[in-house]
Amino acid sequence: MDTEIEQSDNLTNDEFRRIVNKASLVAITGNIVLAIAKFTAGVIGHSHAMISDSVHTASDVFNTLIVLAGVKLASKEADDKHPYGHERFECVAAVILSVILVFIGLGIGSEALAHILGGNYNNLTVPGRLALIIAACSIFTKEAIFWYMRYCAKRTDSSALLASAWHNRSDALSSISSFIGIGFAMLGFPVMDSVASLLISVFILKVAFEIFRDSTGKMVDRACDDVMMQQIRDTIMQNVHVQELDELKTRVFGNRVYVDIEISVDGKSTLKEAHNTAHSVQESILSKFSKVKHVMVHVNPAD
Repeated sequence: MDTEIEQSDNLTNDEFRRIVNKASLVAITGNIVLAIAKFTAGVIGHSHAMISDSVHTASDVFNTLIVLAGVKLASKEADDKHPYGHERFECVAAVILSVILVFIGLGIGSEALAHILGGNYNNLTVPGRLALIIAACSIFTKEAIFWYMRYCAKRTDSSALLASAWHNRSDALSSISSFIGIGFAMLGFPVMDSVASLLISVFILKVAFEIFRDSTGKMVDRACDDVMMQQIRDTIMQNVHVQELDELKTRVFGNRVYVDIEISVDGKSTLKEAHNTAHSVQESILSKFSKVKHVMVHVNPAD
């Protein structure tokens, strides 16, 4: 006997979109202002690291727009062509973002490496103080954006928004590299500005890899982690009418989890009693695990 039930979201679609839109607007506004300031400071202050950092920040704007598009599609209700919902569109958006970041990182890294391998360090222009000041301001601003977006991502359980938050954190780290590189360049080591630019490219590539790994993992029906699996088992076996847990399978679908279960109950139970046991197991899982969207329970006779 099979029975199934789906859980409603803790947030309504309108609330979900409102939180994501607000977080995205804050990030876009902050990043546009920072990108312009960094590029201007990089040109005036003759800093390759600051110009590279401005490109990284500008990519955050594009990244957030991709996230908005992905989240909007992911929050659509299930339909005939997508009976399990649209959650994976969020993962698609994150994969696109990771590919874009790879090209940005490689472009910045190759230019920085060319400056370093050129060897004519005496002709490199020493960055000005303006670039150093903007780098310091960027560190604090990007860190604030990161924490705000991370809070919103946790509240909405949005993997794409969380990926965007970590992209902003990587920009804060790249600004630290810019600050250190510019500082050393001003102290008489101009090559350090290009070294900082190279480090920024490494940060970008690292974030791209992590976003790609997380997103593809959610698209290939990966099982949830061992801790959650054990918690689900314990929840099932707390039901006094369940004699055995014959099979437990989970799959991560976007930012949600689907659960398939086979349990054994007393073979002398009536059909209604077996159905009530299955329904009770479903409700206990859905009430305890907010990430679980769908549960199917198959009931076997214990004898």
